[in-house]
Amino acid sequence: MMASSAETPSIDVVDTGAGEGTAGGKKLARNLGLFDVYSISTGAMFSSGLFLLPGIAAAATGNSVFLAYFFAGFLILPAMYCMAELATAMPKSGGTYYFLDRAMGPLVGTIGGFGSWIAVVFKAAFALVGMGAYIGIYLDLPFSITAMVLAIAFGLINVFGAKETTRLQRWLVTTLVVILLGFTLLGLVAASRGPEPFLQLNADYGDFFLSGTVGFVSTIGLVFVSYAGLTKLTSVAEEIKDPDRNIPLGMTLSLLTATVLYTLGTFVLIKVLEPEALFGSLTPIADAGRVFMGNWPLDLGVILIVVAAIAAFASTGNAGIMSASRYPYAMAKDKLLPDRFGTLGKFKTPTVSIIFTVLVMIAVIAIFDVAEVAKLASAFQLLLFIFVCIAVIVMRESRIPTYKPGFRTPLYPWVPIAGVLIGFWLIIEMGVLAIGFTGMLAILGVLWYNFYASKRVERRGAIFHVADRMGRNVYEGLEHELMTIINDRTQGENLSYEAVIARSLVTDFRYGRYDFDQLVDLMAEEGEDRYGMAPDLTRAIIATFPPAFRPISDGVRLTRYVDPRVTEPELYIFRFGPKARIEIDLPDTDDIHTLMVLIAPAKPAGLDMRIAGHLAEIVQGEGFERRWLSAQSEAELTDVLVRDDHFLHVPVEKLPRVKAQIGKTVRELTGMGDVVVALIERGSKTMIATPDNVLMAGDIVALVGEPDDLIRLRRAPAKQTPEEE
Repeated sequence: MMASSAETPSIDVVDTGAGEGTAGGKKLARNLGLFDVYSISTGAMFSSGLFLLPGIAAAATGNSVFLAYFFAGFLILPAMYCMAELATAMPKSGGTYYFLDRAMGPLVGTIGGFGSWIAVVFKAAFALVGMGAYIGIYLDLPFSITAMVLAIAFGLINVFGAKETTRLQRWLVTTLVVILLGFTLLGLVAASRGPEPFLQLNADYGDFFLSGTVGFVSTIGLVFVSYAGLTKLTSVAEEIKDPDRNIPLGMTLSLLTATVLYTLGTFVLIKVLEPEALFGSLTPIADAGRVFMGNWPLDLGVILIVVAAIAAFASTGNAGIMSASRYPYAMAKDKLLPDRFGTLGKFKTPTVSIIFTVLVMIAVIAIFDVAEVAKLASAFQLLLFIFVCIAVIVMRESRIPTYKPGFRTPLYPWVPIAGVLIGFWLIIEMGVLAIGFTGMLAILGVLWYNFYASKRVERRGAIFHVADRMGRNVYEGLEHELMTIINDRTQGENLSYEAVIARSLVTDFRYGRYDFDQLVDLMAEEGEDRYGMAPDLTRAIIATFPPAFRPISDGVRLTRYVDPRVTEPELYIFRFGPKARIEIDLPDTDDIHTLMVLIAPAKPAGLDMRIAGHLAEIVQGEGFERRWLSAQSEAELTDVLVRDDHFLHVPVEKLPRVKAQIGKTVRELTGMGDVVVALIERGSKTMIATPDNVLMAGDIVALVGEPDDLIRLRRAPAKQTPEEE
């Protein structure tokens, strides 16, 4: 084995996957704290859910409308928990898209990415139209024109930076929550002073469940979408500081705020408004405010309600542009969209993606009935919740060692399963048109993937790990039996595991940044000297398919190539020091310190699996990580990887039986027993031992074999047998 040092960094751009690398080495700044997380998720929930929808919901279920909002808050919990787990395990830009892509593959990721982006664009456009409508109460401006101007304004704020965007979001959400809390408390006080007891509901609304339990359940499905914005913050997870704490805590605080305000706010509505006033109202909060705040000077009470509504719609629109723009950005980094969408601008924001998102929002406002399309987009959001819950199950069952979420969904797997069932039920409740729109978006994603992205992407999701693991569970006994057969069949025909390790090429990268193309160049060049393989052949073998690096320990990844043009197995090992960077699209590259590339012959079948199994056994052994990372020399590296009692690396003069045969070829050596000469070091040159190599004085040899035979070679030769002579 030879350890060579590669200490010259070659490139400067870091590109490790979706949402991380960018042209020019820029990255999304991680500067969003807990209050920012709370502001984004809270602001994304309040708009039509409280300022428009309560009248429609109350007409469907009567006095029980506040309970419908309360139960809907509980129904979002499975999706929230699953989102939080995935976001803390993979805090990447793109949120839902990234989770689905890594869990179930790029096809599902494309569907999720396109659908998420379109759904958020429509809902954000609807929020801006609603904001324009409330502004129109005091200013005679066209709703659509106002919404377009607002889209451009919020887009510019987003371009200037996530911190600037969330600073505005903080003010909007603070204003909104304070005014809504004031409205709720004053409304409860007004209700308690009415002629009827506080807990006695208005009999004019009819039965508590106006349309029976079926109507109540349908209303829960109707108002459920009011909470859907809760999970939008995961699209900016890469920009959140301490995501393990801030994401689940921020989402929980947001859900508590929304549930309390939705439940108590709608309770106030049915206490202070008559049914005919509430059922037909498109401004229920303002109408209720006039009842118990209408006598304030200068109509201040109603003005504050309008301010709260504007803040609600503005926060939804602002957060919508921020989160929606991250989907094209992340998809472009993963080659599902043109590269241009994956670039960052001067302010370290995805400028191209933001501009494109704003332009589409303007077109939507100008062309469509935004309110109707936004309702249909909510159905796709429910489908995404189903996918996210399935993704948690896939990631858990894949047993990938590097899947280490900072927050875990409680009561697994029942909570994700409940999320799937809830999602299906709510989609069915939304009707045929909503289901058709959801199917159309899914078909759009499939067509784009097949005609554009499929030839550019070679990733596979964790679902293949699940299938692989399930296969091993089902056929575990058979696979062990077949592996034993393979080992027995190949042991006498090929180099032993120790011989493969002994003749491997180890390169130690001390510092710098390295991508896979650089590693291929090194394998092609050094492989010719070490193994005698033409560089073009090495490149051709590796080009047959992209590297599929599989974890064989927390810090070691291995990929295998099998080719009939190879006669003996070749192993390339790359160790990366703390100042070296791996620029390959792998999860948790910061934790990876070693990459291994094995090129094995096609026959005997299974040789590559046997070698990979031996490597996994070694690197998963106790103390490997510490010994491997602290090794400083060739001998130390060899000792770590090869079982000490099966390996010997010494000058020929220290082996009496070998010293006596200096001048002979390797083929002519006698008395070696089950020992193989793997390497010969002569001066500064290291060569693979061949049968025709002649041993010379001063040579250092690497021997592998049975422990007893290695011990015998160290001893003084006894009287030679006729066979040895």
